[in-house]
Amino acid sequence: MSERVRVLILGAGFGGLELSSRLASEVPDEVEITLIDQSDSFVFGFSKLDVMFGRRNLDDVRHYYRDIAKPNVTFRQESVVSIDPEHKRVITNAGTYEGDVLVIALGADLAPEATPGLGDIGHEFYSPAGAARVKELLPTFAGGKVVIAVLGGFFKCPPAPYETCFMLHDYLTSRGLREASSIHLVTPMPKPIPISDETSNAIIGLLDERSIQHSHASWVSHLDPATSSAHLKDGRQLPFDLFLGVPVHRAPQVVVDSGLTVDGWIPVDPKTLATSYEGVYAVGDITSAPVPRAGVIAEGEADTVADVLIHQLKGGPPPAPFAGEVICYVEMGDSTIGRVNVNFLSGPAPTAVFTPPSLEGAEEKRQFAATRRERWFG
Repeated sequence: MSERVRVLILGAGFGGLELSSRLASEVPDEVEITLIDQSDSFVFGFSKLDVMFGRRNLDDVRHYYRDIAKPNVTFRQESVVSIDPEHKRVITNAGTYEGDVLVIALGADLAPEATPGLGDIGHEFYSPAGAARVKELLPTFAGGKVVIAVLGGFFKCPPAPYETCFMLHDYLTSRGLREASSIHLVTPMPKPIPISDETSNAIIGLLDERSIQHSHASWVSHLDPATSSAHLKDGRQLPFDLFLGVPVHRAPQVVVDSGLTVDGWIPVDPKTLATSYEGVYAVGDITSAPVPRAGVIAEGEADTVADVLIHQLKGGPPPAPFAGEVICYVEMGDSTIGRVNVNFLSGPAPTAVFTPPSLEGAEEKRQFAATRRERWFG
């Protein structure tokens, strides 16, 4: 093919950034990449907790898309209003785009309105703006009952609610408020890391050591502003002075309207991330692939799509299927980081190997972020 292949990527998170970087560096003469995102900048998911607990300012953790320095990647800060997967045509608030390859990497939207009362007396901390609002609130918190709750069955970064518990424990301890406070985690997850009893037991052990209550396999139905309490589906009521919620996640409406979703998410071939439409792929939180929602998962899926597209352009041995093999870093208090090496798809059953928390793990996590900043924006 003499003309460059037009690759249209919707969403510039872990998946969109990794895919555009791989293609731009490995087949620069064969592709013309358009990367579209409604935001002007990228924020690592784990940076939101750094913001919330005052380690960083929100402006300090933004990585601006205008800094992407790749001649064959054009970034457009625009909102997607229509997707036609059959013709690989996308309409935004600023124009119309057509591609030879279309990749949906728009992630999942947060839906705080799906939990009655959350907007009245609770606080979501899963968006950068939400984390920044909680940062302003915490210094005025004088102690009391804290409930941290996961409000939907599918959510980004399964370890994050536990990290929030450990970091809040350290924060309240540093302010001399821990003895005057309780922390209660509520989650529909049956255990912290369902595929690994070793990792789950380690996390639960740390919760218990810090006197952090936890209700697994439990769902919050609504918050009652009259009594400042969380009502659980099992009939319990948890009064609180501070409620921090992980909102229900949903596919963006524009993706649902495109006809790509089944039961709320985009089904894909887990080996290639191809959708049912020729030349259309989906990666990250928007898919129903049998793996957790997490940035490192989206990055791995994007690498697989890159392998598939590069093979189509250059030939050679067929690419390996997506392995679902990633490293996940977990904040575990006292500035230490644990590591979980997980493999979801390569073997007869998912596996996970846990490395206990350490300061060395924290340095590993810093290097993880630094390499991606360089690769995606440098």
